[in-house]
Amino acid sequence: MRRAIPLLPALAALLLLTACGSEQAGTPGAAAPASGTADTAPPVDGVRITSVTIPSSTPTPTPTRGSDGFIVHADPLPTGGSGISAAYEVTNSGTEALTYTILFDFTTDAGEVMGNSHETVRSVGPGATVRRTVRLGTLAPGASPVTRVKVARVTKVPAAEAPSASGECPPSGIRLTSDDGDAAMGLRVVGLHLENCGKRDYSLDGYPLLELLDKDLSPVQGVRIVHGSGGISTGTGFDEPPGPLVLKPGESARSGLMWRNTTESGTAVDVPYVRVRAEQGADPVMVTPHLDLGTTGKLAVRAWTRS
Repeated sequence: MRRAIPLLPALAALLLLTACGSEQAGTPGAAAPASGTADTAPPVDGVRITSVTIPSSTPTPTPTRGSDGFIVHADPLPTGGSGISAAYEVTNSGTEALTYTILFDFTTDAGEVMGNSHETVRSVGPGATVRRTVRLGTLAPGASPVTRVKVARVTKVPAAEAPSASGECPPSGIRLTSDDGDAAMGLRVVGLHLENCGKRDYSLDGYPLLELLDKDLSPVQGVRIVHGSGGISTGTGFDEPPGPLVLKPGESARSGLMWRNTTESGTAVDVPYVRVRAEQGADPVMVTPHLDLGTTGKLAVRAWTRS
């Protein structure tokens, strides 16, 4: 049986830091023992980074012989990623459960973004705080050293209206989501996707029903929602007429939102949230396409079509 090995305080600290994965700011690369760094940045919409962990680029130390004659090995940190991470907490100061979607940017000292990550924290209750860790994957070859992590954007929606997680089917049997969209020459298009993940056929005929909401989830005024392209752009498929659809289990349909972010005279309109119902009486789902409508005051919606 091996006896317990006493360690000098400095060597004990070295092992502890290696085992826990705490790291010191430096150039990402071959991981070595280091220390985590506390973050004092203020919270963004209830999301606060509490510490940042960045591995050192120095080589793994060679075995060291202590004064007691025993050899101590400092093991390298796990491989397979950048080793860069940030601990964060989400605090809901509201009165209803919320689901948060957070964009984290991993940056250089100069603020250049080397990578980012979207994190979803579901069903944070009123007054509750949830703690998580976000990790950056492998950096691209030649990337500059990452030294900071920041909260770039936070969206939060009522938990009961949040889009279902991938692989989950809501009680309605219909999963509704939005994509990241396309942008070209001031034209913006975001897709809406509906999947029948239930066990029964689902009928559709017409256009999704939309409610445009501001950052406080209050209705946005002064925007006209038009069926079809509304003259915004041709050749996009938005002018295809609606027709009845029957989606069998596993089948999907698509719609879309289109606008121009032209800014001329007047006040630009920003719509961070859209409450969507597949049809009259359907359960609402709140998506976050972030519609920068400029001063055009018009949003086009496409009829449901089979995917």
